[in-house]
Amino acid sequence: MLNKKYVYLFPEGRKEMKSLLGGKGANLAEMTFIGLPVPPGLTITTEACIDYFNNKKELPQGLEEQLWDKLRIVEEKSGKKFGDINNPLLVSVRSGAVISMPGMMDTILNLGLNDETVLGLVANTQDERFALDCYRRFIQMFSDVVMGVEHYEFETILEKHKEKTGVTHDHQLSIQALKDIIREYKVIVKRVSGQDFPQDPSQQLILAVKAVFDSWDNPRAHVYRQINKISYDLGTAVNVQAMVFGNMGNTSGTGVAFTRNPSTGKKELYGEYLINAQGEDVVAGIRTPQPIKQLKNDLPGVYEEFVKVANLLEAHYKDMQDIEFTIEKEKLYLLQTRTGKRTTSAAIKIAVDMVDEGVISKEEAILRIEPGQLDQLLHPSIDPNAQLNVIAKGLPASPGAASGLVIFDADEAEVLGKEGKDVLLVRTETTPDDIHGIVAAKGVLTSRGGMTSHAAVVARGMGKPCICGCEELKIDYANQQVLIGNLVVKKGEILSIDGSTGQVILGKVPLVDPELSPSFQRLLVWADEIKALDVRANADNPEDSQKAREFGAKGIGLCRTEHMFMAQDRLPIVQEMILAENTEEREEALKKLLPVQQDDFYGILKAMEGYPVTIRLLDPPLHEFLPNIEELVVEIMELKHQGEEVEKIKEKENLLRKVRVLTEFNPMLGHRGCRLGITFPEIYRMQARAIFQATAQLIRDGYNVFPEVEIPLVIEANELNILRQEVEEVARSVQEEMGIEFEYTVGTMIELPRACVTAGEIAKHADFFSFGTNDLTQTTLGFSRDDAEGKFMQEYLDKKILQDNPFVVLDRDGVGKLIEVAVNGGRSVKSDLLIGICGEHGGEPSSIEFCHLRGLDFVSCSPYRVPIARLAAAQAQIKYPRK
Repeated sequence: MLNKKYVYLFPEGRKEMKSLLGGKGANLAEMTFIGLPVPPGLTITTEACIDYFNNKKELPQGLEEQLWDKLRIVEEKSGKKFGDINNPLLVSVRSGAVISMPGMMDTILNLGLNDETVLGLVANTQDERFALDCYRRFIQMFSDVVMGVEHYEFETILEKHKEKTGVTHDHQLSIQALKDIIREYKVIVKRVSGQDFPQDPSQQLILAVKAVFDSWDNPRAHVYRQINKISYDLGTAVNVQAMVFGNMGNTSGTGVAFTRNPSTGKKELYGEYLINAQGEDVVAGIRTPQPIKQLKNDLPGVYEEFVKVANLLEAHYKDMQDIEFTIEKEKLYLLQTRTGKRTTSAAIKIAVDMVDEGVISKEEAILRIEPGQLDQLLHPSIDPNAQLNVIAKGLPASPGAASGLVIFDADEAEVLGKEGKDVLLVRTETTPDDIHGIVAAKGVLTSRGGMTSHAAVVARGMGKPCICGCEELKIDYANQQVLIGNLVVKKGEILSIDGSTGQVILGKVPLVDPELSPSFQRLLVWADEIKALDVRANADNPEDSQKAREFGAKGIGLCRTEHMFMAQDRLPIVQEMILAENTEEREEALKKLLPVQQDDFYGILKAMEGYPVTIRLLDPPLHEFLPNIEELVVEIMELKHQGEEVEKIKEKENLLRKVRVLTEFNPMLGHRGCRLGITFPEIYRMQARAIFQATAQLIRDGYNVFPEVEIPLVIEANELNILRQEVEEVARSVQEEMGIEFEYTVGTMIELPRACVTAGEIAKHADFFSFGTNDLTQTTLGFSRDDAEGKFMQEYLDKKILQDNPFVVLDRDGVGKLIEVAVNGGRSVKSDLLIGICGEHGGEPSSIEFCHLRGLDFVSCSPYRVPIARLAAAQAQIKYPRK
């Protein structure tokens, strides 16, 4: 049997081979193909990685043989020989996943050096300092990645020698200092790992390939994949590439640049470089680099060539590129290009600008924006009128504003974040191991690193504010404090950051709501022109309704009347209604609630003039509006202990008795929804009257309004039939009393499995269906949401029992099948039956796509998710066009 092809030279690949060669390998192949200056190399495929893990972490058969065969061709192209003591070929070994995971996996540079080949490098370059610096770096990286010797062990030795010789930067160390450092590094490796540092380059390469494969399985990569929903089964490729050296003096350097600004989207070259440095120096944030435009002064010829290359790459890929480059003695080399990570506001501006430039179509622009990321733009910024105590300034690495408790440790940030506390992660620099802390933090502040450092890239991808390279900060980890001049800020004190300006502010700052940029508005207009689904909002008051309208909602898909009952001025009347001993007493209390409810509905219907408003009649069980049993018992005991009046105690005891009577073993499946309307019809009659009187009043005032009365929790057609007749009777009475005709519809919320399977019967009495997917998910899966998410959901996700939390992403295989049954059943009776969804799933992109595929008419979500739903609905139509 022929072995699989596991190893490809760069000229053998193309950009379309991303799933096999990984993003980095495919792009190196593509750049080689179009004739750009790429050092020669080879890619070990993602299939090799998958087979490695399936083979109990043994390299698959045939891989090593292919590797040495292809490496010989790389030797020929470079004119150097791997492991040769006179003219050694050194290589970099880097990961390259199918979907970019910046900083999550491992890299090794200068591989092939040992005590002998380093002398060959000295002879070839006539630069002993440079050769020793490469060897020092190689021992450090290889030992960290392959042999498990912690990075800080080497940093301690390095800092000690810099202090001893009175220098600030690594590149200022003398030849003798580097020799001493290399000797001490080897001692550390032997002490920590129990092995000598390997001297055989072939062994080094095999160990490095295995280590890069292993890094696909490391904890930070797991966290990153989980956050970004990247499949574990994709694996990573490994790229082995001839080294070029940016640390060969002042005509060499290394850098990272974007073809457009990744924070704002502005069309300008944006990035950084360091003279006399290697790649990890820029990304790790060890030295604060120079802006790319400064290269025009340092090496003008190289800068001019780089500008041409950057323009060519953007035109070729039709997207903003993130380019890694090295300059070796004034010669430019490209080490990577990939689609650049960017903030959401930048992504939108770039997409819209590229439509205007004729590079991409409107449809392509819409597909380029991840709908979930729009959330980032709908978050607050600092109030421009606020008085700010600015105490430091760094690089504005990721826009947005945040206040939080200063925390220096990623683990602690995660713990506090889970407790619901606002946290600001403050570090000298972040590493990929800090990712869980960045996820939990409201923002990130570092004292070192540039705009392309790890913290900056990761924060931008997550839409979190970030400031990097704030050198005024002196972080004292030992004493858990940060010094800014004479000011001391201790752990747990509050700082604020403005990631758009780089300002660090003492204390908490007031924030203001966001405004949609012109590019964002245009993108959403294009989305509205394309989408087939209408987008409504869930709103319970006029303010939310107005906000939803501003964000482009075409109506209210769910107005929860019980939220109005919870207001402190109304609760006593609601309780009076619940505690009534007979219908007369209950109706007396309802008379007091009627004008209050009417005002509520007047405001909401008015805010949504011209659009439909679905008003759900009372849904939760009545005991939810009454005091807690335990608190009442304690209160009664205290009253007795204090010798209070007997009448007052009796009143509380009566209340306790009533609460106990109303309390249910399983309230979610108890006396709630339409069951309340059946047993206490006067409650629903009052609410219907409030809706219709508000409607008539608005029509009289000249407004065009469309109320939709929704009966919740129906399981049987007869329930809806009875309650519909009640509603219609109230509507007729109001029309006669007020002398005004108005339009309205009556429908139901489909939120129980029985309602789905009997939807054909229910539809005979309904003008519309709206799926309440939260309750439908609970009753289909047999999960109580609070218990599931609090006790076992994470375990189910970790063990891949469920792919997604079904309360966040609609469960297509279970709940989705019931929705399909209900849609088909309802439309078999009424082909034009209006059908929508109003659970939280209405604002989640995958769930919206499902609704589009199943022929629903609208989705409804919270006001701040309306733009997300509009974009997701357009993407669904582009991918799966409806006639």
